[in-house]
Amino acid sequence: MTKKYGYTSFSMVGLLVFGLLAGGCSLAPQYHRPEAPVPRDWSAAQDLSQGKSEKGRSLGSLNWRDFVLDKDLQSVVQAALDHNRDLRQTLLNIEIVRAKYQIERSALAPGFGADGSLVRQRLGEVQSPTGNPKTQSTYQVGLGMSAFEIDLFGKVRNLSASALEEYLGTSEAAHAARISLVSQVIKAYINRAGAQMRYDLTKKTLETRKVSLELIRKRQYAGAASKLDYLEAMDLMEQAKADLELNALGLAQAENALGLLVGNSIRELPKPSSVERLLLEDDLAPGLSSDLLQRRPDILAAEHRLKARNADIGVARAAFFPSISLTGSFGNVSNELSSLFDSASRTWIFTPAIHLPIFTGGRNQANLEIAELRKDVAIAQYEKTIQTAFREVADALAARETLKREERARVDLVASSDESLKLSEARYNNGVDNHLRYLDAQRRSFANRLSLIETESRRRIALVDLFTVLGGSWDLKKHKSPKPEV
Repeated sequence: MTKKYGYTSFSMVGLLVFGLLAGGCSLAPQYHRPEAPVPRDWSAAQDLSQGKSEKGRSLGSLNWRDFVLDKDLQSVVQAALDHNRDLRQTLLNIEIVRAKYQIERSALAPGFGADGSLVRQRLGEVQSPTGNPKTQSTYQVGLGMSAFEIDLFGKVRNLSASALEEYLGTSEAAHAARISLVSQVIKAYINRAGAQMRYDLTKKTLETRKVSLELIRKRQYAGAASKLDYLEAMDLMEQAKADLELNALGLAQAENALGLLVGNSIRELPKPSSVERLLLEDDLAPGLSSDLLQRRPDILAAEHRLKARNADIGVARAAFFPSISLTGSFGNVSNELSSLFDSASRTWIFTPAIHLPIFTGGRNQANLEIAELRKDVAIAQYEKTIQTAFREVADALAARETLKREERARVDLVASSDESLKLSEARYNNGVDNHLRYLDAQRRSFANRLSLIETESRRRIALVDLFTVLGGSWDLKKHKSPKPEV
């Protein structure tokens, strides 16, 4: 009897080992990365930027601290990475997906559990074998395995692979969220610096126009200026007052936007320097368009989703084939607690089961068709993501160079309008020109300076856009999501 029991136990262990090792067959199609539907280089964008985009530092050697050269801005970006609530929520969502992957992967190994029970029942005269009523007890303790599926056709393995790719895709999406956050913080900081410069310029202009108005009032009193000159100067001063309030509102809104992104009070943030002193790495090289496939987190996330849909096809195919599951338990059963662990009380049960689908009303075929269609959709989304990334990089390359040339032109324009203002003021004071020409010179000088501030801000924002759309390294070592156990 002991020999037979030992032989059966050996058979159970053998079947279990076979079930663990048999999951080598997968019905999922072999994955091939789709061809990128974009040119290999940036020739069109390079033509617009006069070929300068081929030179510069490679993004592979840069992180965001190398790109952001302003120390105060670096501290603001770091504060956002530490305190932003949206980013915190994104990272928590990664943990949820990682846990789902662990749940799917757990099906690759059998689950064991220890059980114990006590059953007491009273047998009446009819049920009792002796004809006398009695109360009896049954004690049971053991180790059980519940419905472990032998993964002969890769169903469980492909479910696990699909969950893993979904996790990796979510992780890349979180990487994209970090990049987006850093980009938004830099842009908000630039906008705040630009708003501060516009406010300061308008305030200085208002003071200048107040002085000018007082001088014209004195000239009018002396008979050297007309009342119309005084009223025109008054209009110019009141316009400056209105512009000052408008720029004060813009500055407050820019500060509030930055504070929301950083997650701290705006009073705790360093005051921005002027836009022209805000240093960013300007010499960036885009490399080849194929490099985007390895750098852009949105492209990597789309590819992980495509791999997940590819694994889902293997799951759908496995439904056409037999499934084998193992259930068993090993333990002791006794009517007396004192003899529960005796060798004579030992017991076991082993229940292998096989299921062969014969007729499912077309359900398995429909599930397979859905899986294949979802893969086709994922391919289209992957290709669309690549095309969108290519367009964004081309736009950013063109914007970088055109805004750089525009900024140089506006610097010259400001110098010219300032000189024109000085000459107009001198000619008016000497009675050569009328007051209207002097007013126009003041308006042009003020408008050109505002336009220069706007262009300086837009050019630095274009640099941020270029670094972002190229998928540059943002030095996320301190913010990596935990990898799932493999």
